[in-house]
Amino acid sequence: MRGLFRGGSDGNEQLTAVVATLLLVLLVVEGATLLRLGALMTVHAFVGVLLVPVVALKLASTGWRMLRYYRHGEEYVRRGPPHVAIRVLVAPVVAASTVCLLATGIVLLALDQRHGVVVGLHKASFIVWLPATALHVLTRAGRLLPSLRRRLAGTAVRLALTGSVLAAGFAAATLTLPAADRLQDGVSTRVGLDHD
Repeated sequence: MRGLFRGGSDGNEQLTAVVATLLLVLLVVEGATLLRLGALMTVHAFVGVLLVPVVALKLASTGWRMLRYYRHGEEYVRRGPPHVAIRVLVAPVVAASTVCLLATGIVLLALDQRHGVVVGLHKASFIVWLPATALHVLTRAGRLLPSLRRRLAGTAVRLALTGSVLAAGFAAATLTLPAADRLQDGVSTRVGLDHD
């Protein structure tokens, strides 16, 4: 476990950047499914489940930074906190809406629901999540490339951790494919795409 934390606050920043880059790619795919959700519900559900452990790792890495800063870890204090608007407003809204968005998506998948209160919560959390996340990405994107390029102790461990979290997400998403297919069949039938 000690190797994971080599690199101190620089290593934490690098882990956060690696996971954020992966999240950006997955979120572009997830967003693309919204353009034809009726036809791409299975992909939407698959990527949604795949996102869960990746988001958990991102929350853990940023949570670690916050914990170390507020517990007066020297390196973290020296770096300083994020801008107060990001720290107090944007980050909590992004975190809460992300958890709500993913949780309601999992509930919809588990209960095979295509309408009702949970669908409304899923849509509402997306409406909150999208602008908050866009603002978060815009304020942080400039830091990604420099963090990714740095050669730090423990880089291989951080990459391996991210890869194993992605693999876990892929395994979980694969296990939920039957439920995603049922959801897809219900959506396709409702919009007249399937005549079986």
